[in-house]
Amino acid sequence: MKAFRLRKSLLLITTALTVALAGCGNNSGGNNAGSGTNGAAGNSSSSNTSGKAAAAEAAPVKVTWWHSMSGTNEKAVNEIVSDFNSSHKDVQVEAVFQGKYDESLNKLKASFGSNSGPDLIQVYEIGSKFMIDSKMITPVQQFIDEDQYDLSQLEPNITRYYTIDGKLNAMPFNTSNPILYYNKDAFKAAGLDPENPPKTYEDFEKAAKALAKNGKPAASIAIYGWFMEQLFANQNADYVNNGNGRESSATESLLNSDAGVKTLEWWKRMIDEKAVSNLGRNTDDTDAAFAAGQIAMTLDSTASLRNIVQSVGGKFEVGTGFLPKPADAKEGGVVVGGASLYIMNNKPVEEQKAAWEFIKYLATPEVQAKWSVNTGYFPITKAAYDQQVLKDNMAKYPQFQTAVDQLHASTESTATSGAVMGVFPEARQIVEGAIESALNGKQEPKAALDEAAKQITDKIAQYNETVQK
Repeated sequence: MKAFRLRKSLLLITTALTVALAGCGNNSGGNNAGSGTNGAAGNSSSSNTSGKAAAAEAAPVKVTWWHSMSGTNEKAVNEIVSDFNSSHKDVQVEAVFQGKYDESLNKLKASFGSNSGPDLIQVYEIGSKFMIDSKMITPVQQFIDEDQYDLSQLEPNITRYYTIDGKLNAMPFNTSNPILYYNKDAFKAAGLDPENPPKTYEDFEKAAKALAKNGKPAASIAIYGWFMEQLFANQNADYVNNGNGRESSATESLLNSDAGVKTLEWWKRMIDEKAVSNLGRNTDDTDAAFAAGQIAMTLDSTASLRNIVQSVGGKFEVGTGFLPKPADAKEGGVVVGGASLYIMNNKPVEEQKAAWEFIKYLATPEVQAKWSVNTGYFPITKAAYDQQVLKDNMAKYPQFQTAVDQLHASTESTATSGAVMGVFPEARQIVEGAIESALNGKQEPKAALDEAAKQITDKIAQYNETVQK
């Protein structure tokens, strides 16, 4: 009952996630043997019960996995599940697409208090705080400890995001970070070194001016809250207080700190200089403009690399570089994006253990290499890079090495571990509104960030008060 009240309260606070709910997928639950009927023939009843028990023991444990991978990524998911089911007769996984991350999480909330939810669910990184506060998960750390599972085989800069108070709550699954994409041919034509992409805000601005022709902007950055979060981390600056919400629950947004103001003023200045264009919030639009040669620089996820290279189709050479940062930022790095897998604690123990067996399978080098090649996401397992299929893919898409190097070069800090707050989905929307307002000239950057920071801080306070009840 307590968990139900908590879920109800959290729904009121995280309004950005509470969209119209669709029906939830069914879960078959555990394979429980029926009890023997009362009867005079004791031996017959005993035999019947024994037979049912044996049948139940022989039946595989079913794991229902809710995910949000669509298109080619869903195809990759289904292939992995099929391979697992073929090799694990004692556990059978059913992968069920539940829509985008927001939709899936809202369906999960609607399932609380019933048995209709999944055993395992993929949740985007900014849903981490809610999942922990829901009290509806069994942290994977429990299974790691029981199995003495070697976490050192995984990428530490990935597992750090999902580790709070020394405990890994979810297993990373699909992981990415943002990089700079640039047109090497355009760089040559503008007299820029095609092998030396911009590394700082100042370099980026200088290159954008050199690339701009006849008042036509040469670069574009989508208005995406994730980019602001990353540009904070690249300055080694926390996004919220209390150690980025990792030492204790965040109570204040730091969006309007020097890191935020410096970033938005740089962005707005390039718009005013007509060196950078504003193509809106959708990275698909900036990617399309880049592939068409309409702009020569943009930012996007590493998971988009293969699609971008294929869309360019050889029209020019695609270069990649680290995410830029201010020249005076000496440390920093990127925060992993993507999603992780949570085991739900309202399911029988045998189903939770079966879900853990599947998670371990997903983390094997062979599966991680295949997953990376088919989707463009990072392998979470270090040894995946030793797999020939991944070596071949790296040779075909050498630009991906930039993403690997950037991940490994990131400073270990609360900033690069990523911010944690229960209202993150709402906060991201508020941030995007502030960026939009500044770039469109409706507010000065500092004023826009001040207003947004106050809104986020107020929402954090409401969330925290509700969770504490």
